Amino acid sequence: MADPGAFRLTQYARGGGCACKIPPGELEETIGRLVPDGPGTDLIVGVEHGDDGAVVRISPAMAVVVTADFFTPVVDDAYTFGQIAATNALSDIYAMGGQPLVALNLLGWPRDKLPAELAAEVLRGGMDVGHAAHCHVAGGHSIDDPEPKYGMAVTGTADPATLLRIDTGQPGVPLSLTKPIGTGVLNAWHKATGEISAAAVEVMTTLNAGASQLALAAGIRCATDVTGFGLLGHLFKLARASEVTAIVDHAAVPLIEGTRTAAQAGHMPGGSRRNLDWVLPHTDTGAVSEEDLLLLADAQTSGGLLVAGELPGAPVIGELVPRRDSVLIIR
Repeated sequence: MADPGAFRLTQYARGGGCACKIPPGELEETIGRLVPDGPGTDLIVGVEHGDDGAVVRISPAMAVVVTADFFTPVVDDAYTFGQIAATNALSDIYAMGGQPLVALNLLGWPRDKLPAELAAEVLRGGMDVGHAAHCHVAGGHSIDDPEPKYGMAVTGTADPATLLRIDTGQPGVPLSLTKPIGTGVLNAWHKATGEISAAAVEVMTTLNAGASQLALAAGIRCATDVTGFGLLGHLFKLARASEVTAIVDHAAVPLIEGTRTAAQAGHMPGGSRRNLDWVLPHTDTGAVSEEDLLLLADAQTSGGLLVAGELPGAPVIGELVPRRDSVLIIR
């Protein structure tokens, strides 16, 4: 078996994690051409607002939630990459208020560059996360790919009456964030230096199951997870869909240890800059610095839940107010 330490997975991909998403503005333009006339009576959530998953009602008391998510490596260790990618894919189910039921692996692997043993480690990481989430992992699909990629297609269940959606935010409600941000910057730093941020890995491998359960128990109905479009990008989508304005207290947004230092050293993903460019026309930035704005737009991988409501233990980072001229206000 090849020595796993002889390969740095991040060096085999141009981007990394959710930072390699297609830019949000470009993606919306593409998807906009594919939107059907309207959802059927049983398609509760489709592509209308870019929610985290699609939801189909199968009975008055049960809905099926489906999602797919995959990306290139954000860390060099194969097993940890598998854990992060699986955690990120499962997050879409939790962000809709669902419980994952079964997942299928999605694997792209450069067979001529990386040994099969490393691919097995990636899959093992994903399977272990599935077990921790009480979600079956059953097969999947693989292709020979110039870049390594891994993720999952996940199916879950939810109560149609208690879904978490991005279009149900109400004025006067606080905004809570369940994980600190900064994984995009720290992953870029890791790729450039080979140094590992244990704090970032912990954030990216922590399931959002508990946060989702707390939100449902609190009667909250509006949430999304914070991934490749950054905190500002996902909040913009939520506020726009809910027809409200979101105010963010940038000083209240928690950063992962080492994030600001890495950013000041120049380790800022291109995806973070594209995220900021997308939301700026709709944002009142006040006197907030460009550095802080870029951190708020940092392209996250396997981030936390952004919840329209107050959750125990989660910092309140802002509030929703009636719609104003700007969709986002940063203070």
